[in-house]
Amino acid sequence: MDEHHPPALVALTGATGFIGRRLQAALLRRGYAVRALMRPDSRNADRLEPGCEVYSVPLCDQEGLSKAFEGVAAVVYCAGTVRGLSLDDFTPANVLGVESTIATLERMPAPPPLLLISSLAASRPELSHYAHSKFLGEQVLCKSPRLPWTILRPPAVYGPGDREMRPLLASIRRGIAPIVGPRDQRLSLLYVDDLAAAVVSWLKHWKACAGGVFSVDDGRAGGYDWPAIIEAVKGAGVVSLRLPEPILRTVAGVNMFGARIFGYKPMLTLGKVQELRQPQWLCNNAPFTEATGWTPAVTLRQGVERLLGAA
Repeated sequence: MDEHHPPALVALTGATGFIGRRLQAALLRRGYAVRALMRPDSRNADRLEPGCEVYSVPLCDQEGLSKAFEGVAAVVYCAGTVRGLSLDDFTPANVLGVESTIATLERMPAPPPLLLISSLAASRPELSHYAHSKFLGEQVLCKSPRLPWTILRPPAVYGPGDREMRPLLASIRRGIAPIVGPRDQRLSLLYVDDLAAAVVSWLKHWKACAGGVFSVDDGRAGGYDWPAIIEAVKGAGVVSLRLPEPILRTVAGVNMFGARIFGYKPMLTLGKVQELRQPQWLCNNAPFTEATGWTPAVTLRQGVERLLGAA
């Protein structure tokens, strides 16, 4: 790109989160300019890549958002909350921020395309407050009459900076596999850089994706069962520690009680146990690949080696 063709500007919410940080790097590497929308009270400016433009604005401030979206070629909504006790804990980022973004864009004469990075959990909103909040955020977008929108539903995403999957994978690498799902459970997984590449592919082909809801994973047909996960992470010498649902529910209940007493936002809740105990969480890349040409590049074995180092 030369001075006569400046780089396309992408507005990115949630830029300093686990996925957002990898998205920053991927977008800049592919020649896009990135405008990172951050809360005015955020202390995470050190998590921005050199070259990112910082724009301080609360997601509920539509007047501020209208200025933040001036001149952008696309908006990627990556902000989200994954920890909480009640639906109210998840609503601000997962629902209200989406509503505010949509309302702002709809007032623009020619609104840019909007990509919502949701979650596969949104397909089962009855399971947890988190899943319900992701579903509600999607529903707000699906009802938008003017926006060229797309929804991506990744499964469990792992990689550098991840605080949820890494402890599990590290435990398996050390030789202990805590198995929380049913015996025949099958799971789709996705390395974070492949998700970032999917976003870049959407930017190039958003018209073909308009109005679509796509699930994306690492391309393993039928996902992984637990023996396949263990084989990819460690191979031999792993002790499987199966955790029955009553134990998980007890631990979750204690965790929720502690969260109420000490005021923290928990990850393991009774709703999360219901998510973890589902027989399967599976994706299908075919529709998104057909629309964009994107294909995943990182297998689970390769992703774990990048995250934890070679065994």
